[in-house]
Amino acid sequence: MTGSENAYLLLPLIITLAAPLIILLTGRNENVREGVSFAAAALTFAAVARFIPDVLAGTINTFTVFHILPGITVTFCLDGLGIIFALIAPFLWGFATSYNIGYMRGLQEHAQTRYYFCFAVAIFGAVGVAMSANVFTLYLFYEIISVFTYPLVAHHEDEEGFAGAKKYMVYLMGTSKLFLLPAMGLTYVLVGNLDFSLGEMSRGIFNTPLARSHPGLVQLTYVLFIAGLAKAALMPFHNWLPSAMVAPTPVSALLHAVAVVKAGVFSVSRVILSGFGSETMHNLGLSLPTAYVAAFTIVVASLIALTKDDIKARLAYSTVSQLSYVVIGVALIGSVAGGAANTLAVQGGLLHIGHHAFGKITLFFGAGAIYVATHLKSISKMNGLGRRMPWTFGAFGLASLTMIGMPPVAGFVSKWYLLRGSMDAGQIILLAALLCSTILNAGYFVPIFYRAFFLQPEPGTDLSHYHEAPCCMVVPLVFTSAVSLVLGLYPQIFQNFIQAFIHIR
Repeated sequence: MTGSENAYLLLPLIITLAAPLIILLTGRNENVREGVSFAAAALTFAAVARFIPDVLAGTINTFTVFHILPGITVTFCLDGLGIIFALIAPFLWGFATSYNIGYMRGLQEHAQTRYYFCFAVAIFGAVGVAMSANVFTLYLFYEIISVFTYPLVAHHEDEEGFAGAKKYMVYLMGTSKLFLLPAMGLTYVLVGNLDFSLGEMSRGIFNTPLARSHPGLVQLTYVLFIAGLAKAALMPFHNWLPSAMVAPTPVSALLHAVAVVKAGVFSVSRVILSGFGSETMHNLGLSLPTAYVAAFTIVVASLIALTKDDIKARLAYSTVSQLSYVVIGVALIGSVAGGAANTLAVQGGLLHIGHHAFGKITLFFGAGAIYVATHLKSISKMNGLGRRMPWTFGAFGLASLTMIGMPPVAGFVSKWYLLRGSMDAGQIILLAALLCSTILNAGYFVPIFYRAFFLQPEPGTDLSHYHEAPCCMVVPLVFTSAVSLVLGLYPQIFQNFIQAFIHIR
């Protein structure tokens, strides 16, 4: 791996920082305001995409903005791990903006300028997290996401909205202050700086004499990191996620697919892979306990999802479950005897960051389209609705296959790698949890599709006045579902970045 200083790294951040400011200035003209979001999404994606050849060639571009203390800087980078999240966030932002237009205007929502402003700042935070070259920079942008998604969760400004937003902030800000800040302090003491080990996934940063002589402190630091990154929704730090479903459905899509939870599992991945590394994870016995917690989260969250009739609540617990696929994959890095990296598991976990993003945003787009068209939230009342909204429910069904892990869509590929990685680690329990989750996922997704297309409406229910939501909502969800299929057929789209990151040729 080679590296170089490149000021062009700041361009995606400058664009995503300027966009919310322009949205505020043009807020009275809704067409211009929303046009800014489209333009910023396209420009940000292009600004990140220009680094694709460098990443695939093994070059890690970095840029330091300023120094705070010795070993503490605000520094950005793009490698094979960071570029995945940095490409996904602006790409999905464009489609979310189209969907936002149909949802927010269709329901004549209030405070739309504030909504678009906070949405854009959240994308700025997501891109910053993706490009963070050290723990301090990651922490800054991680907190930006938390602060500016609070108004989105509380958007309706009613008792339920404020209660959900309060729990959201207590969990996310509370854990980051109680656990993530001390983890950062301990890292600085043990290592002498907060820089990630870019281009080296085996040794990590905790290979200093002080860290090697205090393994208990390194283990404590690890536990604090995992507990402090509550956006990854590992149990028991998951309850903020279902509570945040009081937000408008496009915000739920932002929380689950574009920015918030992806920032959580990305941060966990970065800390494990570029912070601790395979040798430290193996030598200190950190891999398997983390993977077992993730497996427990997968199964229990899936069981809870089975009990939910509200479609957004079911999707919320599905997200809690699916995020732990990523955690299992990256946690198993140090699970192979001798401390060699479990590259199959890591590939499966990192692939699922992208695969889950496109599948889950489609599902929430579908839930929102159903609500705009029918004002229905209960799955039990959706009998026969698929015949009135075939595009929406067809895309919903295709995206459901990604969550279940069925071929030929994307989720099958990432789950296949996770199953193979679990076998390489000799972990029958993890293998069983992943297989069990497939059955449970089918148990709570298939009935939605089956009801919509194969059951007759309840007696006395007239569906003739229902029809598809506006095209600006339906087109994005059909497109993102199609991307899930493309990623299943051509997994190398993300896999090439991952293999460059973990040095597979």
